[in-house]
Amino acid sequence: MFDYLRKRLTSHIRERSRRRARLVSKDGRCNIEFGNVEQSRFVFLIDIWTTILDLRWRYKMTIFISAFLGSWFLFGLLWYVVAYIHKDLPEFNPSINHTPCVENINGLTSAFLFSLETQVTIGYGFRCVTEQCATAIFLLIFQSILGVIINSFMCGAILAKISRSKNRAKTITFSKNAVISKRGGKLCLLIRVANLRKSLLIGSHIYGKLLKTTITPEGETIILDQVNIEFVVDAGNENLFFISPLTIYHIIDKNSPFFHMAAETILQQDFELVVFLDGTVEATSATCQVRTSYIPEEVLWGYRFAPIVSKTKEGKYRVDFQNFSKTVAVETPHCAFCLYNEKEAKAKEKKGYDNPGFVLSEVTETSDTKM
Repeated sequence: MFDYLRKRLTSHIRERSRRRARLVSKDGRCNIEFGNVEQSRFVFLIDIWTTILDLRWRYKMTIFISAFLGSWFLFGLLWYVVAYIHKDLPEFNPSINHTPCVENINGLTSAFLFSLETQVTIGYGFRCVTEQCATAIFLLIFQSILGVIINSFMCGAILAKISRSKNRAKTITFSKNAVISKRGGKLCLLIRVANLRKSLLIGSHIYGKLLKTTITPEGETIILDQVNIEFVVDAGNENLFFISPLTIYHIIDKNSPFFHMAAETILQQDFELVVFLDGTVEATSATCQVRTSYIPEEVLWGYRFAPIVSKTKEGKYRVDFQNFSKTVAVETPHCAFCLYNEKEAKAKEKKGYDNPGFVLSEVTETSDTKM
């Protein structure tokens, strides 16, 4: 038992040491860090709307609660100051004929309650502004306007956060691995993608980027060099009918960066394949983007995806997501170069070739037999 746990721990540590750095995680988050940014953080406050939307929920709710409590308490202090200056508080022993600016404000607590009732328009009727002083009327108008602005901004930010298309993107899933096998007589890299909702993504477009380190002829090293990877389905790569899982594929031809890779050498390669799916949400008309990535260990050479769509006896189509990422081994050339050489050899076998060095010479037969 101890030896088994030791082997598992050793293999786990070895696997973690071999784990490659990813720019994009499997769930689409970008693993990048900015350092020594010269611009001040004040620039993020200029675009306060985007900053609020990008915050996590715990920070957003903290700002939401602080904004309301802070405004209520601030205006409560102002109402208390107005009552203090006008000598409406009980410690000043106002006369019976004294008309306060705000009735029934007896201290800081009652001023805070009046501020809360004013800003959220509760209107209990127990405390109210009189026409005695213009300062109180102006403060009432100012707090009402500012309260509407705070309500609109914060409630709008919460609604926009909930309805962001980023949440819709979580119902789009990619297969855990990519596979390389023959499809239509060509060597292809295949990935499976599925829409977990019955509502469609309108105008969907799928494409990929291969990230790798390259050295230019001038000797410059580019760490994250991007190479376009074209993905297609049988009906093209745009305006997909995305009601059932689709298998997208990239043809490995002479223009493909995978052309010089082989089954024996792909694990030694250093690349990251990032796949993007752009579309418009049918319900909200908002655009969304889904992305994932694959490293060499997640590209299986010589496999294809197991079928997942079947037809029931009732005439309905059934999708079995248990086999969504399941792969099946198939006979596959170990490199694209070998596949194309094999095709050329078979094509040459069907043709005849003339030998220009061959010369037909006539031979005259002579009879040396003597009677």
